[in-house]
Amino acid sequence: MPVEVLIEEEAWNLQGLSRISLEAFREVMLYFEYDQSEFEVSILGCGDKKIKALNEGFLLKDSVTNVLSWPARERRPEMAGTLPTRLDHTIDMFVGDIAISYETCWHEATKVGKNFALHVSHLLIHGMLHLMGFDHQNDADATVMERIETEILGKMDVDERYGS
Repeated sequence: MPVEVLIEEEAWNLQGLSRISLEAFREVMLYFEYDQSEFEVSILGCGDKKIKALNEGFLLKDSVTNVLSWPARERRPEMAGTLPTRLDHTIDMFVGDIAISYETCWHEATKVGKNFALHVSHLLIHGMLHLMGFDHQNDADATVMERIETEILGKMDVDERYGS
């Protein structure tokens, strides 16, 4: 299966994290014209306590966050504002891991009146792009990543403000 979803926070089952994850993965793969059957990602649906521990353990940040990504292989481009190398199914079959926190996502979506499922889709697309080597550490890279996120959401008939 291209997307393995592990649910630690039961509320994710009620919100359909597995379905949302599969859809986000499919849309990212379609955007880049990849055969989705040749790649895999793992997604952990957790809560704030777990994501805070992961954020502290891996990034040394003592705070909660919405989504974290761990690429299986470093893929960042050498020059800012350019695309990372394409995935190669012979060496990149497993693309990486993503963790997403229910409480933080729910708070973010309800705070600004966004559709929760669309917000989660956006965050998973964002996380998958990180797995593929995209980043937002500088303005040039952020512009590229945000443009691709917006284009993928557009192909899903969703604008980035979730006014679909």
